[in-house]
Amino acid sequence: MAGLPELTERLMTLLREREPAYRAAMEVDAESVRDEVRRSLRLNVESLIRPGELREAARRCSWAIGRARADRGLPLDALLRAFRLGGGMVWQELVDETTRRQPSDARLLVHVAADVWNFVDDHCAVVAEAYRQTERELMWRRENRLRLMTAALLDGTARIADLPATAAALGLPEQGRYAVVLARLPSGRTFADAWGQVHLSGLRVLWYRDRDRDGGGSYGIVLLAGHPHDEGEPGHGHESGLLDTGPEPMAAAGGSPGADVTRDEERLRAYGRDVDAGEIARRLTAPPVARIGVSPVVEGLAAIGDARRLADTALRACPRAGGTVVLEEHLPAALVVSAPVLGAALAERVLGPLLRLDPSDRDVMLETLTAWLACDGSAQRAAGRLYCHRNTVLNRLRRCEHLTSRSLSRPSDVVELSLALAAHSLLDP
Repeated sequence: MAGLPELTERLMTLLREREPAYRAAMEVDAESVRDEVRRSLRLNVESLIRPGELREAARRCSWAIGRARADRGLPLDALLRAFRLGGGMVWQELVDETTRRQPSDARLLVHVAADVWNFVDDHCAVVAEAYRQTERELMWRRENRLRLMTAALLDGTARIADLPATAAALGLPEQGRYAVVLARLPSGRTFADAWGQVHLSGLRVLWYRDRDRDGGGSYGIVLLAGHPHDEGEPGHGHESGLLDTGPEPMAAAGGSPGADVTRDEERLRAYGRDVDAGEIARRLTAPPVARIGVSPVVEGLAAIGDARRLADTALRACPRAGGTVVLEEHLPAALVVSAPVLGAALAERVLGPLLRLDPSDRDVMLETLTAWLACDGSAQRAAGRLYCHRNTVLNRLRRCEHLTSRSLSRPSDVVELSLALAAHSLLDP
């Protein structure tokens, strides 16, 4: 016990020489490391003398050291080597002291050796468990922080002053070009299914699962263009807010030192400098049953909330059977689903007589009208799509005109019919 101050300094010197991580820690705060070494050695030696009284105190000390060093980012391997170095020094001091004072008793140390090294192993296990538990807690806090940051961006509640910190934490440029994708799979499929099955080739995506909104779904914040130096880290992923891993940007093929396109230009192209919402849809791969809405492109993280709301609207305009809707390409349908009460009233006013036909008759009439509109008013092409004669299509269309009191030769009536069909197919009955 009297030699512990000297032993502490020797161990400090040894750690400084052998462990770079401890050397760095000592440069920051040598006194806290010295106090930690001193307390550990004192309690550990005292617990060897009075194990019944001090065993738990020594374990608590080791646990506290494990937590503190995990919190400060010291590698676990360095921490365990420090404990073993300390145990080795204590054992060597016992051997030297006994040999110096009572050489005849040196043989009795054989009976003590197992206790000493079992003690060291036990405390290494305590330190490792404390370190890992703290590491898990720190990871959870970090993931929760990132989840809250991502949720605030999507909700549009992130403060402007917080955007630089959010950008740094999420690894996204504050002034990049973005779009938001909302993917929803039929109920019964897990978020991992959507996360794992919806892919955007060559673009960086940060996924976020939303459990709070009606229907849920997975939001993807898609980075379309940023600065070249922002490409170092791939996207992250998180099931409940913590970032998901999207595909890392890839340089254009064929980039050799003599190529006309520079590497920086390749990187910017990989980020999608010229990518628009339609290109996002073309790069998407997803199961046929997935319903996906794609927002317009927005500038900067501050506009992510607006893009999220537009992605919600795009999803509402998506067919129930599945598919991908780019909002900018389906604005009439988006208008209908944005005002569902008016849309339902329009469907009833325009299509009411058709909807009250017998189900089989009703479905044929609606299918024919939908096909004719999809074929730009060509009865011949609609007939090919419906596998019937052109005259059959014309007869059905005349009946539609009679029942709805709308003329397919009058543009305003065609607009009403088109919007009414969209409302009928997209809005819940």
